[in-house]
Amino acid sequence: MRRSIPTVGGGLFAASLALLPVAHADPAEQLAETLTVNGQSMPVERVRETPLEGFFEVSLESGETFYSNAEGSHFLVGDLYENTEGGLVNLTEQGRNAERSGRLAAVPEGERVVFRGTGEPRATLVVFTDTTCPYCRQLHEEVPRLNELGIEVHYLAFPRSGLGSPGGRELQQVWCAENPSEAMSTAKREEALSGPADCDNPVEEQYHLGMELGVQGTPAIVLPDGRLVPGYVPAERLAAMLGLNE
Repeated sequence: MRRSIPTVGGGLFAASLALLPVAHADPAEQLAETLTVNGQSMPVERVRETPLEGFFEVSLESGETFYSNAEGSHFLVGDLYENTEGGLVNLTEQGRNAERSGRLAAVPEGERVVFRGTGEPRATLVVFTDTTCPYCRQLHEEVPRLNELGIEVHYLAFPRSGLGSPGGRELQQVWCAENPSEAMSTAKREEALSGPADCDNPVEEQYHLGMELGVQGTPAIVLPDGRLVPGYVPAERLAAMLGLNE
């Protein structure tokens, strides 16, 4: 006796198809959609797999990162390291660096205050700065030397005392000036700026970007690979960190 084969409309086949999305659901996507704490949905920005089997890296919209199992029932807070023959590798920090580099690459050059030398640049530093910060002024004195070494300096705004502070207004004046680089140098010399501060400028946006990327003070120097270096660093040491020699 020949057995009949179920058609597409058959109950068994249709039931199997209905189960496929559940059976093959991506664990990372499912965790991003279902993760809750105290009954509240978490503002998940991204979920990625890790080398640690069964655990995922969860990045929140606030910039916080932690690790969770697929069910979202257990969390690990802290950095994840890989134990290699060459030593410990901070995988969490590598991820932060890559994200930081990508976010900064999306900032148009027209929204930066740029100081460049005359030759072809060998490297670019992005620096979150505040014109009222003494160490920012000290770093600015090193900019000509950095340019000589082939290092461009791209400033972004980070008023450390808040957007409504005198430094916040001064940074807006810098970005509103006809020649922002000249205005930046003027402000770093502690000379008064006379221009307006009410133009359409990116100071607020850059301030929030800095906070999202882990900036807590100024100057905050970001190397091309996304590493964040807090505080003043002399030009020669920065060049060494970049692997540049004269």
